[in-house]
Amino acid sequence: MKKTFLALFPLFLAYQAQAQSPDPTLMADAEAIEEQVIEWRRDIHEHPELSNRETETAKKIAAHLESLGIKIQTGVAKTGVVGILKGDNPGKVVALRADIDALPVTERNDLAFKSEVKTTFMGSETGVMHACGHDTHVAILMGVAEILSNHKDKINGTVKFIFQPAEEGPPPGEEGGAKLMIKEGVLKNPDVDAIFGLHINSATPVGTIAYKPGGTMAAVERFVVRKNFSYAH
Repeated sequence: MKKTFLALFPLFLAYQAQAQSPDPTLMADAEAIEEQVIEWRRDIHEHPELSNRETETAKKIAAHLESLGIKIQTGVAKTGVVGILKGDNPGKVVALRADIDALPVTERNDLAFKSEVKTTFMGSETGVMHACGHDTHVAILMGVAEILSNHKDKINGTVKFIFQPAEEGPPPGEEGGAKLMIKEGVLKNPDVDAIFGLHINSATPVGTIAYKPGGTMAAVERFVVRKNFSYAH
């Protein structure tokens, strides 16, 4: 039960922000969907896609949201998906965001659901892998969307589900990621009052939630190692 609560923690953030009081059925709903969330995560892990190329991942997300009766928008920032769930009561707009892209990394393990995907990235043959947890983020937010869609009568306001492509950075010469989503108005219509994101972390002990107010992990540096160097003698 504790593990399920931690996995679907964004659900409780959104619900507490929207509802006047917690609903005891939420924990039971989270427990019931746990195996499905694991199945989604493993399927997405087995079929990873690089930044701005997440077409099949986006289709899975969109199909699930549509099955819940959630209004969706696809093709946001190329391959992003946005879902809007309106509660039955007036209130503010809370956004929940998950990143959906994988990395040009070759997976080396014996998991039944390991990635066998290969591609060419910047001129080099490589594998493709969800090595940064985005498969988990997607599965969690899909689970959150399903549970919240069953509690529209208790939601004050609107929940916006943002599935962001190209978090790892768009390919050279392309736009993408959060910057392009914002440029295309993802935080508008309806305007977002608060937004929550989640990132799993292998360095954090199981059963622990680490959080802080404001932004975190909001910067990245890129460097390139070149082979054409010579040693001084």
